[in-house]
Amino acid sequence: MMDIKTYLQERRELIESYLKSYFSVPSSPPVLHEALRYSLLAGGKRIRPILVLASYEACGCSPEEIIPQASAVELIHTYSLIHDDLPAMDNDDLRRGRPTSHKVFGEAIAILAGDALLTEAFLMMTKKGKDGKEIKPLNLVKCVRELALASGACGMVGGQAQDILSEDSAPDRDTLEFIHSHKTAALITASVRLGAILGGCGMRRMNALTKYGENVGLAFQIIDDILDIEGTTEELGKSAGSDTKKRKMTYPSLFGLEHARQKAEALISSATDALKVFSSEADPLREIAGYLGKRKA
Repeated sequence: MMDIKTYLQERRELIESYLKSYFSVPSSPPVLHEALRYSLLAGGKRIRPILVLASYEACGCSPEEIIPQASAVELIHTYSLIHDDLPAMDNDDLRRGRPTSHKVFGEAIAILAGDALLTEAFLMMTKKGKDGKEIKPLNLVKCVRELALASGACGMVGGQAQDILSEDSAPDRDTLEFIHSHKTAALITASVRLGAILGGCGMRRMNALTKYGENVGLAFQIIDDILDIEGTTEELGKSAGSDTKKRKMTYPSLFGLEHARQKAEALISSATDALKVFSSEADPLREIAGYLGKRKA
């Protein structure tokens, strides 16, 4: 049985090393460059880029070949966190255990840092991997389309908008599932699909990986909902209990904690079941699902 903690640490180091190198050369104005690095290099689990790598590995490929493409997803995720934390949205003071971007750099620079990361992600997607490996043009176009769909109004941003519009509203199952499937699951599913696209995966395996991503993505958000209630600010690296204070629409608020836990467990089980078409090359994905299902932060 593989050591999932070691696997995640090794893949995280690949992503961290690339991101630090990519943003090592100062740009003008310096404060914008500093703001980019402040949020991007503040730590984090790097689950989304790791899922890109694990999916690519499941297709029988070497993860080092697509570090730029995997890292690009982290830029999208970080931009969304910066904007999510803004006073006009969730108005949070802490992220990844440190003051949020707008608390350090002001709202204007925080907004622009998020804008810059979103745009830079698509440039990063075009970069060569290890040993100068280039992505096939058709696969690159597919990846750009996949990431744009998952990130924009039809995906993450649409979910974020509905999340804000639903504050102080009576919990509703359809609305809740829309929020979670778009705000969180869309980018996680796209991460898994990106690895499959880059790895030249066939339709049968692509469908299996898509189902895996959808289930893991929903489970991830439900567990976030639970941890917001049961976790501490120190454990989470952000303000605990914020969903309740803002009257967010969450699984625990609609179904209760125990049912939410059962739902997350069922989704994790469905995710691993979807990988039956793969042999041991998909073990990292299987182990990641289990790890996410048990996470405490």
